[in-house]
Amino acid sequence: MVASADGATAVDGVSGPLGGPGDRAVFTALRSVADVILAAAGTVRAEGYGPPRTPEARQVERLERGQARWPRIAVVSGSLDLDLTSSLFADPPVAPIVITTADADPARLAAVAERAEVITAGTGRVDLSEAIHALGAHADTLLCEGGPSLNGQLTADGLIDELCLTVAPVLANGGSARIMHHPQPSVTPLRLAHVWEQEGNLFLRYVRAADHQNDTGTTRR
Repeated sequence: MVASADGATAVDGVSGPLGGPGDRAVFTALRSVADVILAAAGTVRAEGYGPPRTPEARQVERLERGQARWPRIAVVSGSLDLDLTSSLFADPPVAPIVITTADADPARLAAVAERAEVITAGTGRVDLSEAIHALGAHADTLLCEGGPSLNGQLTADGLIDELCLTVAPVLANGGSARIMHHPQPSVTPLRLAHVWEQEGNLFLRYVRAADHQNDTGTTRR
């Protein structure tokens, strides 16, 4: 995720103005090691998602690691309000995955199934725990790119192992959401694993702190 110094995740609805060359390099590197890239349908629409553009050198590295040449895009959508004519669905090098509910509209579900692999998880709303379990058939490494509501639900369900966050040296103001949003607050302890800096941009990698505690109640490291 990327955020301004005052916590905004988007400017005029998109994250691009907050990023720079360093953030794009990190973005490409993270995508290059993922088996599946998870994103909410709203993020896919706002950011104009297409097929993954994995550089050729990264493709070679992936093959050497025993991965597929490209990661797969997995879109979370309960309503199936998806543009099936977009490049993500029209002619990708590898079919995307769509995660929806078991009671999704049958006509929309049939149309999506012609363009993507469909995973159903939960009724009424997508059950992310069930969906992540199903994605285990495709992914040892799953990268989530948001948006905030999807991030918030993953956090609430205890499904996030690490957070990679770029902090841009700008103040964005406005009403942008935080990187995570959920109706019920929750606290997930993290440990700072890496920090990089480039031209004022901070690239932070946090990993989830140990779930167990010692007898004094402090988290073991």
